[in-house]
Amino acid sequence: MPGRLLLALVALACLATSVQAASRLLDGKEASPLFGWVGFCERHPAECEVDTNEPEALALTDEVVGLLEAVNRHVNSSVKPMRDPDHWGQVDRWSFPDDGYGDCEDFQLLKRKLLVEAGLPRRALRMTVVIDGGGAGHAVLTLRTTRDDLILDNQTDAILSWQETAYKFVQRESTRNTGWVFLEREASPLMTAMAQ
Repeated sequence: MPGRLLLALVALACLATSVQAASRLLDGKEASPLFGWVGFCERHPAECEVDTNEPEALALTDEVVGLLEAVNRHVNSSVKPMRDPDHWGQVDRWSFPDDGYGDCEDFQLLKRKLLVEAGLPRRALRMTVVIDGGGAGHAVLTLRTTRDDLILDNQTDAILSWQETAYKFVQRESTRNTGWVFLEREASPLMTAMAQ
């Protein structure tokens, strides 16, 4: 009997792990856009448009993973970090790091631009706001795939699942229209089954 109980607990743990890995970040209620993003969109409207004819999520292939890794490494190594007040004399200005300097969102904007130029759908590449382990706001780029949401970050060259980061995910650009949405976790099928 104890052997069966142990086996059942191991099976449940494996199921919970695989179910957790399958959970996604979902668009929730509409959120107010960030001030810096609004200014960026006024200067670069095509960068903020949402083409609903493009796929909302991308199938993950070895070629796509290789492209993500190359672009993430390239931008992380070629842009030097500089906060907006020091760079622009403004609290929050989103821009391409054309002069070689930028803060977190500038890194991610350039990554998205390069990935779109390489053929990935802009609609699947969403600017995302998180809270880091120290409680500070931070911007990352989310690639929505058919399996998971992957994160490109100027803090690491690794492409991580959103669950592998230490971040609290707050909001991201909408995939339905030009704007922002709050983020919610997808309900785990295991938790849904247990509640029934």
